[in-house]
Amino acid sequence: MFKIIFSDIDGTLLNEDRDVSTYTIETVKKLQGKIPFILISSRMPAAMRHLQKKLGIEELPLISYNGGLILVDGKPISSTEIEMQILQELHDFNLDHDVHLSLYHQDEWYAPSEDFWTRREIHNTKVSPEILKNEYVISKWNEESKGAHKIMAMGEEEKIDSISSFLKDHHGDSLHLYRSKPTYLEIAPRQISKLTAVEHLLKSHYSIPLSQSMAFGDNYNDIEMLKGVGMGIAVGNAKPDVLEVAHMVTAPGKEDGVAKSINELLQL
Repeated sequence: MFKIIFSDIDGTLLNEDRDVSTYTIETVKKLQGKIPFILISSRMPAAMRHLQKKLGIEELPLISYNGGLILVDGKPISSTEIEMQILQELHDFNLDHDVHLSLYHQDEWYAPSEDFWTRREIHNTKVSPEILKNEYVISKWNEESKGAHKIMAMGEEEKIDSISSFLKDHHGDSLHLYRSKPTYLEIAPRQISKLTAVEHLLKSHYSIPLSQSMAFGDNYNDIEMLKGVGMGIAVGNAKPDVLEVAHMVTAPGKEDGVAKSINELLQL
């Protein structure tokens, strides 16, 4: 019997309007008081809470930044950041490339300008950033002894190639580089993943074995989690590599694949 469910958001849980469907909301509400339904995403917490509210799970933990930040009752129980030295070196390298670097720490999102990339992220996440040049954010965070939970590099494919090559060559042992599309590079600490976050939350908060957990995903950053949990389910639109490792494949995310599987497997 599965005692907890983890679900990715983008490409997995949301419909064609980038929202949770009525069917999904009704399904998750049937789980209340029985099986926790935990959102796990590369998003920042602020870009997840409106979905928690719609699903009626505001009191439950959140796993954001691909496992880099775990919140219980709104407070971090695990936080893993990119070192400021790496951020400074990336900033210096980027002076010749002018790639958009969005910088994230907990609920802080700093965008260097209100450009195409910023507007797209606002549309996708329903969150607005503070506009501040990277150099000023770096100075601010150095004073506050903070690091970045995530860096999003967005720009022309060739420039993203250069950024990716630079980071692999100089910090490949410290960073995880996730290319969700040719123009996007997501940068996170290498020592964390969605699976490490799931394991941490299960051990520290729920005392539930990994074998009794279920998880849904669609992309490369979900592979380790889907392989590791008791039942790893890929939505039908998942990447081929994800479909290959999943224990089960359900309908596409936009067709309520998550909700359909939960209803079928748990006989709600």
